[in-house]
Amino acid sequence: MNVSDNIINFLKRKNINFFTGVPDSVLKEFCNKLTKFKKKQHIVAANEGGAISLAAGYYLARKKLPIVYLQNSGLGNVINPLTSMIHKEIYGIPMIMFIGWRGSKNIKDEIQHKVQGKITLSQLKLLGIKYKIFDKRRFSKQLDYLISHANKNNQPVAFIFKKGDLDSLKDKSGKINTNKINRNDFISNLISQAKKFKIFATTGFTSRELFQIRKNKKISTRNDFYMVGGMGHTSMFALGFSLFSKDNVICLDGDGSFLMHMGASVISANFAKGNFKYILLNNSCHESVGCQPTSIDKINLRKFSLSIGYKKYFLLKNKNNTKKILNNFLKLNKPAFLEVKINSFSLPNLIRIKDLKKLKVNFIKSK
Repeated sequence: MNVSDNIINFLKRKNINFFTGVPDSVLKEFCNKLTKFKKKQHIVAANEGGAISLAAGYYLARKKLPIVYLQNSGLGNVINPLTSMIHKEIYGIPMIMFIGWRGSKNIKDEIQHKVQGKITLSQLKLLGIKYKIFDKRRFSKQLDYLISHANKNNQPVAFIFKKGDLDSLKDKSGKINTNKINRNDFISNLISQAKKFKIFATTGFTSRELFQIRKNKKISTRNDFYMVGGMGHTSMFALGFSLFSKDNVICLDGDGSFLMHMGASVISANFAKGNFKYILLNNSCHESVGCQPTSIDKINLRKFSLSIGYKKYFLLKNKNNTKKILNNFLKLNKPAFLEVKINSFSLPNLIRIKDLKKLKVNFIKSK
């Protein structure tokens, strides 16, 4: 039995059996265990603030502690509900947050996690949240303390996990879909047909594959802006640029990012000019952190995109139609929405994107 199983079994003995949150790579194994739970026991939220609110509603109904899991980058999304609703000086609603600590001290991590990693514990202290940093030998005592403190003081607490704490050789990712289009094949076609477009690419494998394909083909990256962080904000970045530029712009988004701040789509469609195009790479899961499912398949994206103001919706689910559909999509002089049904496969050994300030300068200077 691995660490995640031991933690879950301990929580069950404490009568804690409701889980919600946004999947994280540090917590990947733990999150994958939760995908086997009954539907009402575990809900993958669109964003971390929504998970906090969902957990609060559960507590009000059942008077039992919920677990909310998230990466420390998601603390920005939880501050509003934590400080204006959940805090002990307001409603006083207890819960336990399991937080993946990217950018933690003395552990090598990517550049986008450094700032958040440095301030994570200070943020929790500022919010008045008691926390424990996971210790494999003492985790049951640590959880006992956190559970007792949360219930006694009617406030949220946090359990912090570092990179590697929950890793297991037997770890298996979530369900992998079998759509016919590989993301890297689509991206290769895209950069071939959209040579004069600026591309804003969402965080995770999408940015990294776009970057690597450019490098492999020895094509300049100057037309790309890589969202190495800021999940859910890609369309606002792209929109802000497109409104004040004559360049043609593509927002290359993923379903997890799309769902995280879905209201951004409404703003994008409403304000976009003819130079703005939105592409949703949809594999119905959080692939880069273990393929936990999203709820994207519950949405009729054609009706949704047209209802919020996009002038035309395109669907690509067969790789043989890629060139034709992309051509029709790109030549349209109106804001358009393209859904691409991709599978859960990424290029192996993806390189990390670095020298971000240099990339920014090159992007700004490019014509």
